[in-house]
Amino acid sequence: MGRGKLRIYLGAAPGVGKTYAMLSEAHRRVERGTDCVVAFVEHHNRPRTEVMLHGLEQVPRKHLDYRGSAFTEMDVDAVLLRAPAVALVDELAHTNVPGSRNAKRWQDVEELLAAGIDVVSTVNIQHLESLGDVVESITGVRQRETVPDEVVRRADQIELVDMSPQALRRRMAHGNIYKSDKVDAALSNYFRPGNLTALRELALLWVADRVDEYLTEYRSEHRVSKIWGSRERIVVGLTGGPEGRTLIRRAARLAEKGAGGEVMAVYIARSDGLTSASPKELAVQRTLVEDLGGTFHHVVGDDIPVALLDFARGVNATQIVLGSSRRKTWQYVFGPGVGATVARESGPDLDVHIVTHDEVAKGRGLPVARGARLGRSRIIWGWVVGVGGPVVLALLLNTIDLGLANDMLLFLTVTVAAALLGGLFPALASAAFGSLLLNYFYTPPLHRLTIADPKNIVAIAIFVGVAVSVASVVDLAARRTHQAARLRAESEILSFLAGSVLRGETSLEALLERVRETFGMESVALLERAGDVDPWTCAGSVGPRSPKRPEDADVDMPVGDHMALALSGRVLPASDRRVLAAFAAQAAVVLDRQRLQHEADQAKELAEGNRIRTALLAAVSHDLRTPLAAIKAAVSSLRSDDVAWSEEDQAELLEAIEEGADRLDHLVGNLLDMSRLQTGTVTPLIREIDLDEVVPMALGGVPEGSAELDIPETLPMVAVDPGLLERAVANLVENAVKYSPSDEPVLVAASAMANRVEVRVVDRGPGVPDEAKDRIFAPFQRYGDAPRGAGVGLGLAVARGFAEAMGGTLNAEDTPGGGLTMVLTVRAVDSLPDLATATAERQAS
Repeated sequence: MGRGKLRIYLGAAPGVGKTYAMLSEAHRRVERGTDCVVAFVEHHNRPRTEVMLHGLEQVPRKHLDYRGSAFTEMDVDAVLLRAPAVALVDELAHTNVPGSRNAKRWQDVEELLAAGIDVVSTVNIQHLESLGDVVESITGVRQRETVPDEVVRRADQIELVDMSPQALRRRMAHGNIYKSDKVDAALSNYFRPGNLTALRELALLWVADRVDEYLTEYRSEHRVSKIWGSRERIVVGLTGGPEGRTLIRRAARLAEKGAGGEVMAVYIARSDGLTSASPKELAVQRTLVEDLGGTFHHVVGDDIPVALLDFARGVNATQIVLGSSRRKTWQYVFGPGVGATVARESGPDLDVHIVTHDEVAKGRGLPVARGARLGRSRIIWGWVVGVGGPVVLALLLNTIDLGLANDMLLFLTVTVAAALLGGLFPALASAAFGSLLLNYFYTPPLHRLTIADPKNIVAIAIFVGVAVSVASVVDLAARRTHQAARLRAESEILSFLAGSVLRGETSLEALLERVRETFGMESVALLERAGDVDPWTCAGSVGPRSPKRPEDADVDMPVGDHMALALSGRVLPASDRRVLAAFAAQAAVVLDRQRLQHEADQAKELAEGNRIRTALLAAVSHDLRTPLAAIKAAVSSLRSDDVAWSEEDQAELLEAIEEGADRLDHLVGNLLDMSRLQTGTVTPLIREIDLDEVVPMALGGVPEGSAELDIPETLPMVAVDPGLLERAVANLVENAVKYSPSDEPVLVAASAMANRVEVRVVDRGPGVPDEAKDRIFAPFQRYGDAPRGAGVGLGLAVARGFAEAMGGTLNAEDTPGGGLTMVLTVRAVDSLPDLATATAERQAS
C-alpha cells in the first residue's frame, strides 16, 4: 500500500474559510463516490460551518479526562480501523491533550498518511514554525501551537484560502467568526487592518515561494530549458567595475514595477582574462544588492555570454541587465563584446537591457587577453587564414614579381597572422603549406617540387623555422595567459571565500549553495562517517537528490579521513579541483565551528547554571541567615528561665518567630521555584478557570488595604495553571507593595484583549528607567537601594518564568503619572483549540 496524499488549505487568519472550503471539497468527493469521512473537524459554533458537516460520516472522537475535565481528540485507531479513502483533519498545528497517542495532530496525520489514507487538513500561516517571530512582531501574540514547515512543504497540494482584510472584518462584525461580545475587542486588536494585511502578505509570499519550488522541480525533472515568464526575475551581469552599482539600482527599479520581482546579481569569473575585478568593489556591490532584497551569485565560466545566458535560463529569468561596454573603440576588433553577444543569443524569451553609465568607453583597465580556449570563431578564422591565406597570396604574387625574399616575407606574415588568430596548429599548417607553395611557384625550377640552388633550400628552411618558432611563442603566450587568468579567477573565488569567514558567514548550507553556484552543480552534500567501515551520514546538503555516498556523486573531494564533499551534476576538470579543495576545507571548518558553537552554548548554559548555584549559596549564606537568626533569638528568649516574660513580650516574640518563618517560607519558595525554572522541571497543569478564583488568593501575603482589585465579571475564562498564576501574581503584588508609597494602594486590574487576558499590577512607586526594564527580570536583581534583607531578587524572575511556562508573557511598562505597571498576559479559553494546549506545547518545545 502506497503513502497517502496530503492536501492543505492554508489561510492568513482565523475565519477566512479554510474549514468551510475543506468541507465543500469533501461533499464534492462524496458526490463522486469517494469514501470520505470526518476524522476531526472543529466548527467553533459557527452555524454555516456546522451545517456543512451534515451529510458527512464522522468518526467518533476519543474522550480523555485531564485534571478533572473532559476533552475530545481525534481517535487515530478508529480512523485507521475504518480505513477510508480520504480523512478530514482540521487544525493541523493543534496540540493534543496529554495522554493522547501523539503530542501533535500533525503526527497523527503522518500515521494516517503512512497507512495509505489521503488527508485533507487546514492550517493558518501564523502556525508555521519558521514564521513565529515574524507573526509575534506583527500581532504582538506569540503562537505556541506550531507545525514544522517541512510537514506543510511535503504536502502534495497546498491551496490558499484568501480573503481581503476588509471582507474578513465584515464577517467578524456580522458575528460569523466570534460571538458578539468578543467582536469589538477582536476588531481593535488582532483583527486590525494592518495585522490582517501583513498576515495576508506572509501567506501569499509563502505560497508563492512554494509554487516556485514546484516549478523549479518540474522544470528540472522534465529538463525544460525554455524560460517561462511566470515571475519577473532580473539577472544583473557584473564585471566588478564601478558601473555595477548603477546596474543594480536600475534592476531594482525594474523589479519594483512587476509583482514579485526578484533581482539576482551574478559575477562570472572567466578563465580567458576578462578585466580584473576589484574584490573591494564586488563586496560593496554584494552588500548593495542584498540591501535591496536581491541575491548575489558567483559563477566560473570560460565564455561569459554563454555562462550568463545559462545562468539566466537556469533560474528562469525574464530580463538581463548589462552595462554599456567600457572598451575603447579599437578594442572592438577582438569581438562585438558581451552585451551585443548576449542580446543576439538571448532569444525571444529574455529581454536584455543595455544601461549607460559614467564608465562607458573609458577602457577596461587591462588589455583583453585570450586563454588557451581562443573561442570557436577565432580558431575557425585561424584555419581559414592558415590554409586559405597562402593560396590567396600565391594567386596575387603570380600577377607581380617581387622576388623570392619578399615572397618569403609575405608568406611569413600570413603564418604569423594565422598564429595570432588560431594558435599553434593553424600556424604550423600555414608554414607547411606556404613552404610548398614557395617551392612550387617561386623557387627555380618553377612548378616543380625540387630546388636547384642550395641557397634557396637554406632560405625555405629558415622560413619554416621562423614560422614554427613564431607559432610556438604565440601558443606558449596563450597558455601562460590562460594560466594567469585561471589563477586570477581562483584567487577571486578564494578571496570571496575568505571574505565570507571575515563577514562571519558560518552557515554550512550557505557555503554549500555557494559551491553549487560556483561550479554549476545540481546538488552538493557534505558527508561524514565515524570510521572507515561506518555508513556515511549527511552533515548538510543543498539541491535536489543530493548524493548519500561519495561513490554516488559525479565529483567527490575528500576532507581528511572520514569526511568528503560530494557534488552531482557534471564531471569537473582537474583544474577545478584545487578551488574545490579549498571549499571542502572551508566546509569542514564551518561544520566544526557550528559544533563548537553548539558546545559553547551548552557550556554557557552550564556556566549560567553555576552562576545561579553560586548566587543561591550566597543567598542562603546571608538572606536566609537573617530570619533564622531572628527566629533562634526569639525561641532562645522564650525558653530562658532567667527572665520572666510578660504576655505582651511573649506575644511579640511569637510574632517575630511567625514573621521570620513566613519570610523563610517565601524566600525558600522563590529559590526552589527558580531552581525548577532553571532545570526545566516546571510542568504547568493547564485548566479552565476564572481569574476571580485565583487573583484574590494572591493578595494574602500583603497587608490589608495595600492592594485593590478590579476583576470584571464579564472576563472570559483563561487556560492557566492556577497555582503558577497565583504565585506569579503574588510575587508581582508583593514587589509593587514594596516600592509603592504606603498611602497609594497597588491596583490589580484585568481586561480582555482579543484572544488574551491582561492582568495589570499598577504601583505609584519611583518607576524603572527604560534601559532597566528587561534587567529587573533577571535573577538576583534588586532595583535601587533595596537592602539585602529585602529578598534575594528572584520574585520577578520567577513570575516571568511561570508566565512563559503557561504560554503567556510578562512585561514592564511605565504607569501614567509615575510608577511601574507589570502586564501579565495569559490566553483566553476561546482562543485555544482545546483547554490543554499550553501544557502540551511545553512538552513539544
